[in-house]
Amino acid sequence: MKIAVVTDNGQTISRHFGRALHYLVVTVDKGTAVNRERRDKAGHAQFAGQVHEHEHHGEGALGHGFDSESRQRHGRMASTITDCSVLLAGGMGAGAYESLKQAGITPVITDIEKIDEAIAAYLAGNLTDHTERLH
Repeated sequence: MKIAVVTDNGQTISRHFGRALHYLVVTVDKGTAVNRERRDKAGHAQFAGQVHEHEHHGEGALGHGFDSESRQRHGRMASTITDCSVLLAGGMGAGAYESLKQAGITPVITDIEKIDEAIAAYLAGNLTDHTERLH
């Protein structure tokens, strides 16, 4: 199993999926991390100047990040972790969250800052998915 974590420094989980610079991909075998790999990720900096829709058009609207351009950006952001089954982040837009799920990657929004602690909690089945942090 491979778990991707959004990070800027390799030690802590980024609070925002779109702004994070890297993924730390941790390969887990029999409950133990056996490999760590840093991968660059596309993010808001690469998409500067492009249309960034906020589809908040009244009650029942989809919300941030569900327009076609955003879905394409989310796909580019996830393209380097398609071999991962889980993504840990400190926060993200609702559109990105749904795009990851559609790509077969389970996003988990955590309030745990340290990567190793969050992975241990996930593997133990004790990591809460804080979807209230979606925007």
